[in-house]
Amino acid sequence: MADPSVTLFGPLDTLLAPYIEWALLAIVLLNFVSRRVAHGAHKRQAEDGADALSRHPFHVFTLWGMVLLSFYYLTLHHHAGMVLSTLVLGTFITDIFEFEARKVEAREGHGIERPKGALLATTVTFLYVAFLSLFFVIQPYWTQVI
Repeated sequence: MADPSVTLFGPLDTLLAPYIEWALLAIVLLNFVSRRVAHGAHKRQAEDGADALSRHPFHVFTLWGMVLLSFYYLTLHHHAGMVLSTLVLGTFITDIFEFEARKVEAREGHGIERPKGALLATTVTFLYVAFLSLFFVIQPYWTQVI
């Protein structure tokens, strides 16, 4: 939990800070869903050619939501926020390259593959966010060891 005497965003910190880990977990899970929806849309769009491929708005929303929430988390918890922001930016950059790879596949007439690199990056991000938000489950065991 962040120090309540230090707030960067004032009322926003009061409202959002207690739930930020849950919001991060929700947006990462939504990103998995949006990635599946976008992949289905890309497969349909690829039938019309590479120029028909476009980014899915729901996926763009969840991706930018992950970026913004991780940066906000960075203002609350510096160490964990830096790790999380690095993972989310890695996911963001991987997603850019995966989209371009889908365009190349469509241009060359290959089948549209799953975005394996972006799925791996999102999974690593999910594991870290799950650790942050569900730490209370393992905390009794963690404190016995550490």
